[in-house]
Amino acid sequence: MKNIRFLAFLTIVFVIFMSSGSANAQGPGKVYVVPIQGEINRATHNYVRDVVNELNNESGVEAIIFEIDTYGGVVDEAIKIKDVIIGTNIPTITLVNNKAASAGVLVTIAGEHIAMSENAVIGSAETIPNTEKILSMWRGVLRDTAQYRGRDALLVESMADSDISIDGVVDSGKLLNLTAQEAYELGLADILSSDYNVILEYFGYEASQVEVMEEGLQVKLSKYISNPYISTLLLTLGFVGLVLEILTPGFGLGGTISLMGFGLYFGGNILAGNSNWTSLILFVVGLGLLVIEGVVPGFGLPGIGGLIFVLAGTVLAMQDLAAAVLSLSIAIIVTTLVAVVMVKHGYKSKFLNRIILSNKLDSERGYLSTNTMSDLMGKEGTALSELRPSGFIVIDGEKYDALAETGYIPENSNVKVVKVEGSKIFVRRI
Repeated sequence: MKNIRFLAFLTIVFVIFMSSGSANAQGPGKVYVVPIQGEINRATHNYVRDVVNELNNESGVEAIIFEIDTYGGVVDEAIKIKDVIIGTNIPTITLVNNKAASAGVLVTIAGEHIAMSENAVIGSAETIPNTEKILSMWRGVLRDTAQYRGRDALLVESMADSDISIDGVVDSGKLLNLTAQEAYELGLADILSSDYNVILEYFGYEASQVEVMEEGLQVKLSKYISNPYISTLLLTLGFVGLVLEILTPGFGLGGTISLMGFGLYFGGNILAGNSNWTSLILFVVGLGLLVIEGVVPGFGLPGIGGLIFVLAGTVLAMQDLAAAVLSLSIAIIVTTLVAVVMVKHGYKSKFLNRIILSNKLDSERGYLSTNTMSDLMGKEGTALSELRPSGFIVIDGEKYDALAETGYIPENSNVKVVKVEGSKIFVRRI
């Protein structure tokens, strides 16, 4: 009997020990800080969604602090982020650390609790474009979110609509912007602090561990590249590099710049979720058609189709149509200016002289090329490409455009210049 009692005692002690060890192993719950900084776009939404989904499946998460510092961004993506924040079962705190403007206002009021650093501001949530239809929808989203979280809906709406006036707060014709102190006094902010520990203690999480989540390189890269200003720069570099490559012989600096510009432009927007591979495929197909047009004489369907595909792929790569058209317009204007300057100075370039036709008016001989290529008459060379009937030949190490007298000459064939008419060189296979 004593042995049985002793064994029972040991069993109880063992169970208590294991339970205590398990509890200690679990330790206090964690609070995670998720930064929402810079422009709000699809990359931001993807990042917040993935992090929250991961934390939803993790045990011991007491709360999530969304640290906000943004001038705003794409409204549709801000609405999706709001849905993610509201949809989680984990308690949420939004911390405005510096600023929450435009779409950032919606993300801020989506949290259960709002904290603001003492020098933070919030407001100016007017949409661009500010049409009645878009503004009405945006006000409805802000009002619904504010009511859901038990906050002053009219106060939030006045940040988006300048027609709303609130006595002692904002006059008609002005958008509402609040300092941290004003937001606190009006009940929009629950606490003024940027200290995680102070905020957590205020909401009852003083014993929690705090872990700050970091945005991955892919997210940071996609957010910066998909910025409309950066996209415009990359698009301009792409087109300018393409023009440089066309106006200079061989593959060199221009082609490298063009590949890097277009690669980062499409890659960044695809990573940000602004577009898919369709836009890149359209662009590549368009370039292919333009190359075909460059080989085949005349300007026909390949050239027209190529321009359409290139423009369509470029515009579709950006989510905002207005921003895409503006970026493309700037890129085309800058590229045209560069092309004009190069063509004007090309007369002094031995490389550009091969592809630019220089003309002068002679009263006796008529309108003739300044370089008639007459010294090539009778010389022999090699066909660099098929001549159908036009193509490229090499004579004495120099590359020329030529026409086959017989209509077709295979590549690598030996040829002889049989006729020269101005800048046109006619060759015959030998």
